[in-house]
Amino acid sequence: MSYRIATIPGDGIGVDVTVEAVAVLDAVLPGLEWTEFDWSCENYLRTGAMMPPDGPARLAGFDAILLGAVGFPGVPDHISLWGLLIPLRRAFGQYVNLRPVQLLPGTESALRGRTAEDLDILIVRENSEGEYSEIGGTHNPGRPDEFVLQESVFTRVGCERIIRYAFDRAAERAGKLCSATKSNGLIHSMPYWDRIFDEVALEYPGVETRHMHVDALAAEIVLHPDRLDVIVGSNLFGDILSDLAAAVTGGLGLAPSGNIDPTRSAPSMFEAVHGSAPDIAGQGIANPVAQILAGAMLLRHLGEEGAAGAVEQAVDEVLGAGEVLTPDLGGTATTAELGAAVADRARRLVSAKSLPA
Repeated sequence: MSYRIATIPGDGIGVDVTVEAVAVLDAVLPGLEWTEFDWSCENYLRTGAMMPPDGPARLAGFDAILLGAVGFPGVPDHISLWGLLIPLRRAFGQYVNLRPVQLLPGTESALRGRTAEDLDILIVRENSEGEYSEIGGTHNPGRPDEFVLQESVFTRVGCERIIRYAFDRAAERAGKLCSATKSNGLIHSMPYWDRIFDEVALEYPGVETRHMHVDALAAEIVLHPDRLDVIVGSNLFGDILSDLAAAVTGGLGLAPSGNIDPTRSAPSMFEAVHGSAPDIAGQGIANPVAQILAGAMLLRHLGEEGAAGAVEQAVDEVLGAGEVLTPDLGGTATTAELGAAVADRARRLVSAKSLPA
């Protein structure tokens, strides 16, 4: 089967790692038709926009999107984020940000003595509303009484659908779901979130649930990650917790994510959790694993379970062997060398399993 995939390599190491991810996906599934878009901070500096006004319309016909990373010195982060990533998430109804957190073979956790069995968490982040709202503004600019107002948006539809999605994932896994809240400090939004969580929980009697204040939950990720399975949080809480969880399982260079439209009425978008790291861009030392695993998530979303599994197994085996590792993992391999090793291993796995490659 053929698929049309859009790539937006973006900035910095996003360009470096996207090349490798594309090569790995081509190794396991030949029916991929790639179209690249040069939307980036460089494009912003040249044209005044991260992407053209019709950007979402140009992407709407694709089966999925593989995004590199955006951000570069000279372009404020809110410009790069709100000029590309957030508009695409909202245009395509990608209300789920899915971030699997695992300790991969051959890597070490920042937490002493923790194993892969202790560190296997799925974070479900609300991706379209919450604290990341455009509502607000600056008032009385330049005056002594200047102030800013930033509003959060929590709708019943938005809360119910992300919480129900998290319950579905928990039911497929160990049957445990933890909700990130802060109802002792945020008097309106978080009690509302908690109430909807409890309402949805009635539909899933087989799932063990608990509420944890986000600060206590951050401590739980560090002290007792083995007690956690699926976490669901608002846009801000899910963002912070997933970066923390990735950091304790080997670093952001190993962490993939998906911006998902569960209705499949629009393309979903997959990316590494890490940023553009312009200080090492083009040096050939960036770790491509997170972007490669984002590619595996893309394949699984398309229903190509065998190809996705081959990519994930290839990553496990290459990292586990410890012979081809980038500097962040203690090795001397280049971005291209690690990417090639994963592609070669994935190709062999596909051939051995007689998958269509």
